[in-house]
Amino acid sequence: MLNIFTPEYFMKEALKEAQKAFEKEEVPVGAVVVANKTIIARAHNLTQQLNDVTAHAEMLAITSATNTIGGKYLNDCQIYITLEPCVMCAGALFWAQIGEIYFGASDDKRGAGRLQENIYHPKSKIFRGILEQDCSNIVKTFFSQKRK
Repeated sequence: MLNIFTPEYFMKEALKEAQKAFEKEEVPVGAVVVANKTIIARAHNLTQQLNDVTAHAEMLAITSATNTIGGKYLNDCQIYITLEPCVMCAGALFWAQIGEIYFGASDDKRGAGRLQENIYHPKSKIFRGILEQDCSNIVKTFFSQKRK
């Protein structure tokens, strides 16, 4: 039996969210939260539209997912994010105790991986580089268009 519910499948769904952000002239980051192979939350950056520096894709996805499951912990969930979480989002993922974190492109300027110490929850499993080129390209395209 073919398993279509791969990390690449869910990252493509997160990329669809990033494209929505791109079209709204937001930094194109998308996220989906998955429970039992089902997407329970989708989000993309809305910092410009909401005039809110905390309206990152991950933050919005966490809020939506916890509302969906009716609790604040996401230990049995996975999150797929097109760009490595910043320190704020990594902290929120820590507090949500998310089970697995998958991200596409690294963020050498603002990503949580820049820190010497791991700030993710100790039980969270981290997976990097899922569809890395696709996730990186959308961000690079966005910023190259902004700099014209």
